[in-house]
Amino acid sequence: MRIIAKRTLREFWKCDPAYLNCRGPLEAWHAIVAQSDWKTPAKIKDQFRHASFIKGNRVVFNIAGNKYRLLVKINYPHGVVYIRFIGTHAQYDQIDAETV
Repeated sequence: MRIIAKRTLREFWKCDPAYLNCRGPLEAWHAIVAQSDWKTPAKIKDQFRHASFIKGNRVVFNIAGNKYRLLVKINYPHGVVYIRFIGTHAQYDQIDAETV
């Protein structure tokens, strides 16, 4: 899968020293996804059992032992993952995941 854009992840873990503990898990997620070829949501579930699916081909991943939420939008036919949001659970609760 092609991931747009890793810069979003880097900016998140650099924005606050408290978020540095998510760097390793985010880089691990990125490496797994970059080597994947997801054609269906079932393929995602094969790799990430706790992924949650919402409208508009959006998927929520729990990162770093469920301390953070990563929201992506997936274009399955083209093999592209768009990072839409990364943040804590409290920050995630403040957004509309279907429109971000």
